[in-house]
Amino acid sequence: MQVDLAGKVAWVTGSGSGIGKAIALALARNGATVVGSDINQTGQATADQIGRTATFFLGDVSRPEDVERIVAASETAFGRIDILVNNAGIGVAANHRRPVQEFDADEWRRVVDVDLNGLFYCTRAVSPGMVKRRAGVIVNIASVMGMMPIRMQIPYAAAKAGVVNFSRSAALELAPHGIRVNAIAPGSTLTAGTRAIFYSNKPVAESLLSHTPLGRPAEVEDIAHAAVFLVAPESSYITGTVLTVDGGWTAGFAQTW
Repeated sequence: MQVDLAGKVAWVTGSGSGIGKAIALALARNGATVVGSDINQTGQATADQIGRTATFFLGDVSRPEDVERIVAASETAFGRIDILVNNAGIGVAANHRRPVQEFDADEWRRVVDVDLNGLFYCTRAVSPGMVKRRAGVIVNIASVMGMMPIRMQIPYAAAKAGVVNFSRSAALELAPHGIRVNAIAPGSTLTAGTRAIFYSNKPVAESLLSHTPLGRPAEVEDIAHAAVFLVAPESSYITGTVLTVDGGWTAGFAQTW
């Protein structure tokens, strides 16, 4: 996919690996200057791979002071942030997966702080500049688990459902200022983490994919292509929507229960 993002400055959170890295690389290939951020130094490797049109900041989106520091530094260096991709997110640790009546409160806070609060902090920080310029695009990475129920991971499901309606609400509020807000809901996506949990175990992988009509997990590039589409000038009339990229899983969800 090729679109013209020349002259645009894009901040991608969680750019060090997986979907975030793929999105950062895709935006750069289409001409954007990329600001990456991550809690891990691996984000620097993504910036190095892009080259001189990228920079990296170490920071935690669940800490408002880190978010404000990254936005201030980006605006000093580049003058503005035109595109925000709220990608940074975490799942429920395997050893904490429990039904709601047994769920650990600290684990609840850990997941919600990153997956939902962090998204709010980043959007709040960049939107004043976008409002002033009457232009901007925000893409939030949700999940099909924010649209359908999941057992034993209630903070993740709740946070991602929050991302969906946060995106719609923000779209309503920011549209009069020329700012578009959309979300992407990925299905099962092949990353280092999911490979270790699911796809290195053939029976587990086959069981998981038996509910996916296309019969394969998403590649990170599948999600990155969706992000490029949503930030493209050609998508200027799309806001307040959730683009599901799941190989048909939600379409056939009723058959799995």
